[in-house]
Amino acid sequence: MGFRVSNYHIAAIFFVPILFLILLPACSKATPIEISSLNPTSSFSGSIFIGGAVNNPGLYLFGPQDTLGNLLQAAGGLENGATLTQVTLTIPDPSSGSSPQRVNINTADSWLLAALPGIGETYAKAIVNYRAEQGPFTTIADLLKIKGIGQATLDKIKELITVS
Repeated sequence: MGFRVSNYHIAAIFFVPILFLILLPACSKATPIEISSLNPTSSFSGSIFIGGAVNNPGLYLFGPQDTLGNLLQAAGGLENGATLTQVTLTIPDPSSGSSPQRVNINTADSWLLAALPGIGETYAKAIVNYRAEQGPFTTIADLLKIKGIGQATLDKIKELITVS
């Protein structure tokens, strides 16, 4: 039985050295180093949990063009006074057979909705207000009824949410 390399393994191999190289200059006050993929034509995508000292911890989708900086920005950036050593990155193992939990947009608190990519506090409050006024969402596409939430935002979060 051989070891199979998946996109998640490639992503882990890619992100761990990047995180180390980003943290190293922060500790030594050296000039940041630019990092490039050894195989820029390879493409990988998936989800990553960003936690620790970020403003909006949660599960974020990433693709071939994303950088650690983009992902940290999507997570709302570092908390005030925090350093990168206080950030945790977890790439779910697809071979574990379990799928990541999804956020139920009919029952989730505002803070949890705000952690979804592209939602934030304003749209999270709008989702909660919509539920209170209109009743539960019947499909995730019902989010498009909320002013300001468009198809691009829905596409970012559709694999992270549910109405059940």
